[in-house]
Amino acid sequence: MSQQMIFVNLPVNDLDASKRFFTELGYTINAQFSNENAASVVISDTIVAMLLTRPFYATFTKKEIADATTTSEVLICLSADSREKVDELVGKALAAGGTESGPTQDQGFMYGRAFDDLDGHTWEIMWMDPAAIEG
Repeated sequence: MSQQMIFVNLPVNDLDASKRFFTELGYTINAQFSNENAASVVISDTIVAMLLTRPFYATFTKKEIADATTTSEVLICLSADSREKVDELVGKALAAGGTESGPTQDQGFMYGRAFDDLDGHTWEIMWMDPAAIEG
C-alpha cells in the first residue's frame, strides 16, 4: 500500500522571492514540477507545497483568490522532531522575511510556534511529546 501524499497549492505574488524564502528554510525545489508559473517545494517524502503565481492559480478555481495578508484561508501545521527544531525552523522563517504569527504555545507535552510566509499564509510548527501520544 502506498502512502498518500498532500500537495498544498498556494497563490504567491512573487514566485522567485517565495522560492528563495522556502529554500532558506531548508526545503528543496523539485525542478521537474516547476516552471515560470509554479514551484514545487519538497517539504517531505509525502508533503509538497505548490507555489503558484496568482494568474496560474486562478486557472484552477472560479472562486475569488484570498489575500492571505488580510484573510485567513488555511492554517498549515507541520510537525517537528523537538522543541528546538520548532524554534530553528521558525527562526529561519523570520530571518528569511516571514513574520511571527501569534504567541508561542507551550503546554508542556506540546510546543508550537507559527509564522506567516511572504504572502501571508500561516504555517504552524509543532512538537508533541511522543510519550503523551502513547499514553
